[in-house]
Amino acid sequence: MRNPFRYFKTSPEIIRLAVMMYVRFPLSLRNVEDLLHECGIDITHETVRFWWNRFGPLFARSIRKRRVQDGCYSNWPWNLDEVFVKINGELHYLWRAVDHEGGVLEAFVTKRRDRKAALKFLRKAMKRFGRPEMVVTDKLRSYKSALRKLGNANRQKTGRRLNNRAENSHQPLRRREKIMTRFRSMRSLQKFAATQSSIYNHFNLERHLYSRSDFKESRATALDEWRQLAA
Repeated sequence: MRNPFRYFKTSPEIIRLAVMMYVRFPLSLRNVEDLLHECGIDITHETVRFWWNRFGPLFARSIRKRRVQDGCYSNWPWNLDEVFVKINGELHYLWRAVDHEGGVLEAFVTKRRDRKAALKFLRKAMKRFGRPEMVVTDKLRSYKSALRKLGNANRQKTGRRLNNRAENSHQPLRRREKIMTRFRSMRSLQKFAATQSSIYNHFNLERHLYSRSDFKESRATALDEWRQLAA
């Protein structure tokens, strides 16, 4: 594999740190510039933008590939939900599939919220992760129609508050949307949502389930693995 940092004078460690800060936390490009300046790293916010566009998807692919190979996801059940996102004043829809541990499996942007869009979203998720044992959704009819087409209609489950896990997974993107003063295009939204989801999965340690010592160990392991990405 060709070294992606080959023609960059800046060290890979600084690039990884800048990308992680921008994608993982609700920070603007100028916030990242200022924080790195406090650490003695003098770059512009446009450099952070370039690094994020160049390396963010690369890091996300590495995380997704390792996640699929290691089987770090569950097919029982999936929680599906869609959220409204405005792009240049026009409504779009961000679909998200989440497993029972809160890991984001797939994020997909469409212009419509109909059967065709739901079917395309489900096929994309199932192609990568296989068929789920159970699908928890809201009462949107497009899900039922798409699952019937795929032969999974009997695995759908709806109910009040059953889909809170998928709805909560939208919160990091909502915070980011305010910082970025909304997205400019479907392509930029799809790119950021996919990258953010993978990095969120990598650092999602569910600290409320572990003791402080176990959490610190898991966090250190996640950071070490992050530093090895695209090494």
